[in-house]
Amino acid sequence: MMKARAQLRYYKGSPQKVRLVADLVRGAGVTSALTCLKLTHKRCARDLEKLVRSAVANLEQKAPGIDTGRLVVRTITVDPGPSQKRFRAASMGRVFPRLHRTCHVTVEVGEREK
Repeated sequence: MMKARAQLRYYKGSPQKVRLVADLVRGAGVTSALTCLKLTHKRCARDLEKLVRSAVANLEQKAPGIDTGRLVVRTITVDPGPSQKRFRAASMGRVFPRLHRTCHVTVEVGEREK
């Protein structure tokens, strides 16, 4: 059983928001996952689509001539990355802290089990 993976590290977006899109394609076929990501109106959907395409290309490099119609998104995980700490000016000389969150996304594609 052949499988390949691709990683997107330090993606500028909160893990909670990226997981909403990742849950849509987990376990789906690659063609339906790409279609779903193309039609999703979220900012991270475009980057996740590129990541799935990269995982498919990695698998084609490992096993040339593999049937891409039988591929499925086996796992997709979204882990938190380091947060950038920033401050926003407030009234009366105060500041409010803000966290700019990042995440690491890992996609693994493989052949559908018979």
